[in-house]
Amino acid sequence: MQEDILINWSPQETRVAVVENGVLQELHVERTLERGLVGNVYLGKVARVLPGMQSAFIDIGLERAAFLHVADVWHPPAEGETISAARNAATQIPIEKQVFEGQSLMVQVIKDPIGTKGARLSTQISIAGRMLVFLPQDDHLGVSQKIPPEQRDELRRRLETLVGAQGGGFILRTNGEEATDQELADDIAYLRKAWARIRQAASKLPATSLLHQDLSLLQRVLRDLTTEFTQFIKVDSLEQFGVMKAFGQEFMPAAAQKLVHYRGERPIFDLYAIDEEIAKALGRRVELKSGGYLMVDQTEALTTVDVNTGGFVGARNFDDTIFKTNLEAAQAIARQLRLRNLGGIIIVDFIDMAPEEHREAVLAEIRKQLARDRVKTMCGGFSQLGLVEMTRKRTRESLAHMLCEPCPVCEGKGIVKTARSVAYDIFREILREARQFNPREFRVVASPKVIELFLDEESQHLAGLSEFIGKPVSLQSESAMGQEQYDIVLL
Repeated sequence: MQEDILINWSPQETRVAVVENGVLQELHVERTLERGLVGNVYLGKVARVLPGMQSAFIDIGLERAAFLHVADVWHPPAEGETISAARNAATQIPIEKQVFEGQSLMVQVIKDPIGTKGARLSTQISIAGRMLVFLPQDDHLGVSQKIPPEQRDELRRRLETLVGAQGGGFILRTNGEEATDQELADDIAYLRKAWARIRQAASKLPATSLLHQDLSLLQRVLRDLTTEFTQFIKVDSLEQFGVMKAFGQEFMPAAAQKLVHYRGERPIFDLYAIDEEIAKALGRRVELKSGGYLMVDQTEALTTVDVNTGGFVGARNFDDTIFKTNLEAAQAIARQLRLRNLGGIIIVDFIDMAPEEHREAVLAEIRKQLARDRVKTMCGGFSQLGLVEMTRKRTRESLAHMLCEPCPVCEGKGIVKTARSVAYDIFREILREARQFNPREFRVVASPKVIELFLDEESQHLAGLSEFIGKPVSLQSESAMGQEQYDIVLL
């Protein structure tokens, strides 16, 4: 497998495309204005202590002071004491005895500012790596609760060996479950180096300074996305190429060697028609080369994928046609999950296959394709109803949620009432209003299509309604209105 990573940078947005064997597989997008503060470490200065609220306001250099509650003031647990017990004991100590005005305090943002509220802080620092979370103020070694219990003890023993005498607390994340010792050791080295930089900055910089910022998408490309199969990482910005080169040489020298500055005249995403693929990934229908197609529907609870043969009639018999369509669909589905970043429960309705060996071959193919996904995915067998159930870990918002919003006309339903249905709603509303009020005239303001219907096919019914209520009904077309929108004005 040959993998290329293309980076299109602009001041407002960074887009990263992962291309395998010439085909787009993943798209990552980061927008400057939407990047939060969670994870940032600051050297704060205590501005006010509020004993009544058991809180303190901390100046971290932002427009509004941030908020530190007594429950978020970290105290390392005593020997034999659990973290939760240490936390409970710390809340018994009044905050005015723990911090004082003018004090410099290293803090980390745990909740972004919302509206008029400032950011929420904690004095417990945690630095996230690719597979581990580093807790430099603690010595606890933990494993994610989502990892099966029978694997946790073995993983904890491996972690103890790798951490060694240098100490520090580490938590193994779910995506480190199958990591090699070398990958974990590299992550530990990166996290220790990051903590050393934070401490060095804290000793030199004045209060209200930013000490550490969660990695940008460009930096995460080097840490998380670059693999042994990556041939090169092309960046179309000379400035960002320099930033990535400096970061990579310090933390990921092997990945930094694959960086290339793209100098071509054509936009970098045009090389592999990336923008066209993004447009396709936002649609419901996915065409297959054979003539079949997928229908992908994303709902609040789950995502459904329906496989159809479409115009494919190329195989010798009907069973072969279905089998070949399902095999091709299995490859396309795995790609769409990665490209659209679909998470949660996924239900796939393959075309019914009678031979058991065909069903097993399709399952083997989709599991083989899913194995290339860097996000943890689990795939079950065929259910009694012939459906395949899968789960894929949610790591970030799906592509559709990031780039799109619900249609203001249909409000996300995907359908709107017909013009005739809206016209009949208007008839009923006029009758309702006529019983309550006695205006001189009713004026209907609606979309051009609805008004056209009133003037043509429904003109006789409109005249009859006007005669029945004893009031004239006038019409006004409003092109800015959606088909379901209307107003009835009493004159």
